[in-house]
Amino acid sequence: MFGIGTTELILILVIVLIIFGVGKLPDIGSGMGKAIKNFKKATNDSEIDVTPEKEKLSGKSRNEKTKNA
Repeated sequence: MFGIGTTELILILVIVLIIFGVGKLPDIGSGMGKAIKNFKKATNDSEIDVTPEKEKLSGKSRNEKTKNA
């Protein structure tokens, strides 16, 4: 796929084990799984709203004020 063979994958796994330790591997795996899941979900959605919740609320109140004026 990326030109990475079995030897390279084993070497990467050993380096990760040395850096993070055996206890952190499940946390890292679940975090990566969630990240991939969210990425796939975001790419499948037609529109992504990145407006913070505070701005959404203040924007609604501004729109209501202009409608009433």
